[in-house]
Amino acid sequence: MANIISMTGYGKGEHNDGKRCITAEIKTINNRYCDINIKTPRHLRFFEDNIRKILKNSIQRGRIDVYLNIDYISESDTIIVPNLYLAKQYKDAIDEIKAQLNINDEPSIDTIIKFQDVLVAREDKADEDELRICVENAVTIAANNLISMRLKEGIQLETDIRTCMVKILELIDEISMHTETIVSDYKEKLEARVKELLGNTYDLDENRLYNEIVFYSDKSDINEEIVRFKSHIDQLDISLNNGGSIGRKLDFIIQEANREINTIGSKIANLNITQVVIEIKNLLEKIREQVQNIE
Repeated sequence: MANIISMTGYGKGEHNDGKRCITAEIKTINNRYCDINIKTPRHLRFFEDNIRKILKNSIQRGRIDVYLNIDYISESDTIIVPNLYLAKQYKDAIDEIKAQLNINDEPSIDTIIKFQDVLVAREDKADEDELRICVENAVTIAANNLISMRLKEGIQLETDIRTCMVKILELIDEISMHTETIVSDYKEKLEARVKELLGNTYDLDENRLYNEIVFYSDKSDINEEIVRFKSHIDQLDISLNNGGSIGRKLDFIIQEANREINTIGSKIANLNITQVVIEIKNLLEKIREQVQNIE
């Protein structure tokens, strides 16, 4: 039996190898798919595929935002490389602006190096393996902390859903009890209404009355809907027991349960049952909202 996992969570991880400290932060929210977005310093971007593999091994669904930061704590093999081609493009562009606007000032070196990617930090090739290990360790720690939080939230989601399920089953049993007398109540009301309109002098046709009651009984029969509704709640219970990545399945089950309770409400024109149906629909909506958070 697997655990229920929430799609919302946060995890942070750090790894210090003596030269550098990598900090990884991971935030997740609801999403139909596994949508991974990574924000990292430019010279760490070639690790993105490895980061995605680490996350996909443990996360099935949700929007996943990953933030990486690197702090150098001692001398390392990082080198600062000028992008001369890009710097020349910036200078040529500035010269063109000067010519068009009749400006004589020369662009200073301070101006040019402030443009994005004119100066690029790179790790020496011999140091890439160390950096990769540092990044992967930080991401793995953050992912583990994230999963731990998602599991805790998953337990709370399951508890809330099961609380609603207990109330729903009590209410559907209440509807079943009302249906035992609904036909006889209708017969009494129909007879009373006929007598009220036509008086005691009217000779009531028992056959016509019987046909009307049979028709009403067939039209208001909700036994099949109740059986199907309870079956959906049973499937909800089984799915929760199995756990795992069940969010989409639970969403489908709630849709089907809503379909049955709507049919019950439309078939029975009884105030007591209508009120119970409304309560059940409110509880199903609460479950649906919780299900949206489940992986």
